[in-house]
Amino acid sequence: MATADPNFIHLSSPQKENGVSESPGQLDAGALFVLKSRGSWLHSGYHLTTSIVGPVIFSFPFALSLLGWAPGLLITTLQALITFYSYNLLSVILDHHAQLGKRQLRFRDMARDILGPRWGKYFVGPLQIAICYGAVIGCILLGGQSLKFIYLLYNPSGKMQLYQFITIFGTVPLFLAQIPSFHSLRHINLASLLLVLAYSACVVAGSIHIGNSRNAPNKDYSIKGSKENRILGAINGISIIATTYGCGIIPEIQATIAPPVKGKMFKGLCVCFGVIVSTYFSVAISGYWAFGNQSQPSILSNFMDENRPLLPSWFLLLTNIFTLMQLATITVIYLQPTNEVFEKWFANPKMDQFSARNVMPRLVLRSLSVIIGTTFAAMFPFFGDIMALFGAFGVIPLDFILPMVLYNLTFKPSRQSIIFWANTLIAVASSALVAMGALASVRQIILDAKTYNLFANV
Repeated sequence: MATADPNFIHLSSPQKENGVSESPGQLDAGALFVLKSRGSWLHSGYHLTTSIVGPVIFSFPFALSLLGWAPGLLITTLQALITFYSYNLLSVILDHHAQLGKRQLRFRDMARDILGPRWGKYFVGPLQIAICYGAVIGCILLGGQSLKFIYLLYNPSGKMQLYQFITIFGTVPLFLAQIPSFHSLRHINLASLLLVLAYSACVVAGSIHIGNSRNAPNKDYSIKGSKENRILGAINGISIIATTYGCGIIPEIQATIAPPVKGKMFKGLCVCFGVIVSTYFSVAISGYWAFGNQSQPSILSNFMDENRPLLPSWFLLLTNIFTLMQLATITVIYLQPTNEVFEKWFANPKMDQFSARNVMPRLVLRSLSVIIGTTFAAMFPFFGDIMALFGAFGVIPLDFILPMVLYNLTFKPSRQSIIFWANTLIAVASSALVAMGALASVRQIILDAKTYNLFANV
């Protein structure tokens, strides 16, 4: 006798038309408690913006310095268009299955249903968890570095070490991680969207001020280095731009939308990409214009000249506070996939979400998750180099290869159609980008290996 798959919401025919799901009793605890479908399209826009837009945009001027004006802006624009297209494809696939009566709530659900059970269980699921948890560690590390920057700004001879700042910052997501569901983050993620606009405006204003000042750096837009280094640098620049558009949790975000879901994610994507266009390009253009090929991997480093701030201390403090606050929200949003897995394994869906039976394991496991992530960030302050390698092998396949494959397998477009060949071309080009990104990441790891020490004060 057939059994109901607990990982999907099954709909009867009248319910399919109205987008109303059956009793939540079919859902496992992860879907029932963490992926509550109560949000609007606007809420999805907040979630998308927090998951994609972050302090990684500070690396855009550096990426342009590796590529030059025309190639850099062209690749940034193309990547934005491809990303919007890719994420919209995922949303269309999810809408399609919801209308057929199987609403997929997680990336691994999509892979299992379209590619087969092993793809979801052994490839997509573990890959997504690894990437998202790596993002958690990376955000905690960046938060610690931002705290240290503020500390040295007002106490240049201070003796506190980086791992101490990482530990301090880690206490913030330790509390925020206890927020019960993804949908519960909607107001926090609205604040995150506003913080992105705030610190982007600060960076743009700071770059323009320095670029027009008497002590403005020499504006040299030539690409430095030998021919070999320029080629490797260009590969690195392309990889940086591609991974800054990464998300990895599109199905989980769409799962938070209340049915009927059709068309709502597209509106959320429009909100998100409105923020992306206004921040990515403004930071990239103003930063590269001001500092040229002297742009640092983080534009904030260009605001200091041999430990002497080029901008008022209060301005740098404000920029870093905005950044710190938004890093905390990003950390929490990327904890959601592990939170969902914990709930699925250890919570009882037949009992109330806030019963002692479900609250205790939630409190312990989510706290341990943040504590372990904070420990890794403190121990491996060079984790950014490692994460770049994982990004090449994880973010690009999840966000720019898999959607094309899933769409072609779901809708089976004619091999003579434009959409089939567009999807195939994007998948092939993204596969090449995986190889290039891995090459650039390994090269950077080799260059930085001499600085690798546990609990290094970098």
